[in-house]
Amino acid sequence: MTPRATGGFGDRVLTSAIVGALVICGLYVGREIFVPIALAVLLSFVLVPLVDILERWHFPRAASVPLVVVLAFVAIFALGSLIANEVRHLAEGLPRYQQTMQQKIQSLRSLTAIGPLDRAADILQTLGKEINVPQSQPPSPSTPLSKKPGEVEPIPVEVRSPPPSALESILALISPLLHPLATVGFVIVFVVFILFQREDLRNRLIKLAGSNDLQSATAAIDDAAGRLSRLFLTQVALNTSFGVIVAGGLLVIGVPSAILWGILAAILRFVPYVGVFIAAFFPLTLAVAVDPGWSMLLWSGALILLTELLVGQVFEPLLVGHSSGLSPVAVVASATFWTALWGPIGLVLATPLTVCLVVLGRHVEHLRFLDILLGNRPALSPPELFYQRMLANDPAEAVDMAEKFLKERSLAEYYENVALKGLMLAQADLRRDRLSPDRLAEIRDGVAEVIDGLASEFDDAPEGEETKDAETADAAEVTAHVPMPELPFIIREGLPPDWQAECPVLCVAERSDLDEAAAMFLAQILSKHGLGARAARKEETSPSGLFRLDVSGVMLACVSTLDDGSPAHTRHLVRKLRRKMPRARILVCCWGRTNSAMTRNDLKADAVADSLGEAAAHCLSLVEQTAIKDTMQDKGAVPRAPRSAPPLPRPRRG
Repeated sequence: MTPRATGGFGDRVLTSAIVGALVICGLYVGREIFVPIALAVLLSFVLVPLVDILERWHFPRAASVPLVVVLAFVAIFALGSLIANEVRHLAEGLPRYQQTMQQKIQSLRSLTAIGPLDRAADILQTLGKEINVPQSQPPSPSTPLSKKPGEVEPIPVEVRSPPPSALESILALISPLLHPLATVGFVIVFVVFILFQREDLRNRLIKLAGSNDLQSATAAIDDAAGRLSRLFLTQVALNTSFGVIVAGGLLVIGVPSAILWGILAAILRFVPYVGVFIAAFFPLTLAVAVDPGWSMLLWSGALILLTELLVGQVFEPLLVGHSSGLSPVAVVASATFWTALWGPIGLVLATPLTVCLVVLGRHVEHLRFLDILLGNRPALSPPELFYQRMLANDPAEAVDMAEKFLKERSLAEYYENVALKGLMLAQADLRRDRLSPDRLAEIRDGVAEVIDGLASEFDDAPEGEETKDAETADAAEVTAHVPMPELPFIIREGLPPDWQAECPVLCVAERSDLDEAAAMFLAQILSKHGLGARAARKEETSPSGLFRLDVSGVMLACVSTLDDGSPAHTRHLVRKLRRKMPRARILVCCWGRTNSAMTRNDLKADAVADSLGEAAAHCLSLVEQTAIKDTMQDKGAVPRAPRSAPPLPRPRRG
């Protein structure tokens, strides 16, 4: 990297850091403005579906928006008045529970009392009080010991402020309410304008996202808005149901202010992981204070726990999914960040705001870093993960990921779409001289360990078991759209005599350790389907080692190459193999072929395959065709190959 490029990269990093710091400072300083805007945006996502329903019922927008907003804020104000009423009743009843709390504290002390140690502690406390008692100060000379004759005693003076006027009393009553009312007013105004002008706001976001591709930008923004609306509306419904169940259960159990605790549970459930525990602390504490025994505490705790398990583990995965799209670290970090910026309201808004940022990051190219940093999807693609684990010399972790992958996809699909593409990334680094020979050998050995770790797996239809691992789910999603030919299973005893050898298929590497690793993939897949195959070492196909290569019983040679930039080298190896094995057919496997010159005629090969599935299908179909031909010859009939698998013609010698 040149100094100019290094300097440019450093300038971009510094600029990004400065912009990020300014944004954070702006969010903190302007929280009085941004909090109402954030509340309005989130509330708009919830109210947009209701407005759309009214518009489908032929309500004009001028009527549907005010109607929905009025109903929403009437419900919010009613909820606020209900909370205030419950808090007042709770405050009036707290003195009645003081005696019960004192009795329970005394009972706990009696359970933990240990006799002499308690008495020793009391003695030490008494001694400490005696030591810390200040000594009496001797009277100072300036302090008169007695009143002199004729001295007049001072008259005490008391300063009293005049009674407040009616205006001052009203101001003192209203001033604490001004800030919340102003915030609510801002939220109402923003919600109304967002609902009225949502198409205009959408167009502006499309312009920011990229006006060069209107179709993609429009689809991305519409998809993001729809997903967020459904997510927030479903989350509100789930949390409301959770609060109603908790409130009803606590009311039946007999916990005071059950409605208050239900509302608090519904609100705090927006805070992931710890919100439910924070909401459970208050009713459980009150249950201890109210009930002379411990039954109310146990019933209340069981109610909240079972309700959370029912809502969080049954209904939420069905309606929302297994996650909100955030990684656990991002959830904790976002809660800390927004709480530090905006206080308690930031804690409640942390997850919804972060979900908005992640969804925008998935659809807007300039904000893609948000999805990488905060999203739950792996930052590296499945082939990149495989390649990274080979570079880290950690084949055990790659085997673990492959075993999870095989619960949803076949072994051939894993090799085709994950492992082989990972080797293609290594080949790209090799072209840029980024891999040394020792590192190439380590990658080959790591691949050999992965293949050995998967030796007990079968290349059959998966069980269809769904996995919760993010990396495995991402790999399965990638391979779901890649077609894979159905590979037949053959029985060795039913094959022609020439194909019943231990290894009638020989997979050879063109030149590098990566070619050898890819050859090992093909050899194992063929062996899994009943066709014996082995992968020759790279050294065995070198100019000096080719003469010592054991080709006894070989009927098909598969040349593995990841570098399609040198057809002359591949053609030269094919010619040497044909002289070495004149009876064998030769299949050239150009993994991920992009060079149009790598054709069957140009390479002087019997066939050329681009993918692992195509190569395995060629090998297995060739065996089936040979078996059909031998059977037809034994019966004296004219052999005719099936249409779906035409015979592989030999190239002309010239």
